[in-house]
Amino acid sequence: MDKFVKLTGVAAPLPVVNIDTDMIIPKDYLKTIKRTGLGTGLFAEARYNEDGSENPDFVLNKPAYRDAKILVAGDNFGCGSSREHAPWALLDFGIRCVISTSFADIFYNNCFKNGILPIKVSQENLDKLMDDASRGSNAILTIDLENLEITGPDGGSIKFDLDEFKRHCLLNGLDDIGLTLEKGKAIDEFEKKNAASHPWAA
Repeated sequence: MDKFVKLTGVAAPLPVVNIDTDMIIPKDYLKTIKRTGLGTGLFAEARYNEDGSENPDFVLNKPAYRDAKILVAGDNFGCGSSREHAPWALLDFGIRCVISTSFADIFYNNCFKNGILPIKVSQENLDKLMDDASRGSNAILTIDLENLEITGPDGGSIKFDLDEFKRHCLLNGLDDIGLTLEKGKAIDEFEKKNAASHPWAA
């Protein structure tokens, strides 16, 4: 998993509440267990017309936001069914950070396991960031995970809180497998001792 230390990029405004995982990645795209290729299905029902052409009114289809790395979204982002394809689709598109006032618990935790930083802010700060994100190609935010700080295009900053363990995992690029491998030496020592004390089990 890629480390997340500091991210600077275009932030796309998505001022919609209760964006569920079916809106993030419709069920038609759940036939694969690969983490790649799902970016084309991200927000598919809003991004594409019935004939498959792009909907020019959807924010991620607008020239200024095609390479967005950050989403600024309405309350309760990621609600609905617990599909891990949702963070996979965001990451495959290029989104590394989602900012909202609240997230559904399962989606929130799945983000950390896939290298995405979900940031919770107050409604007042979300309004400020939504305004920043509405500036098109000038909608540049910097997310500093080491200092727990968001810096806007005008230089103003907003602090945010994050569980220290989750912060450690993102800063060091550790998913569940990576966390286990960190204990590799201790696991090897245990296996050797266990084999020595239970030779019949070998």
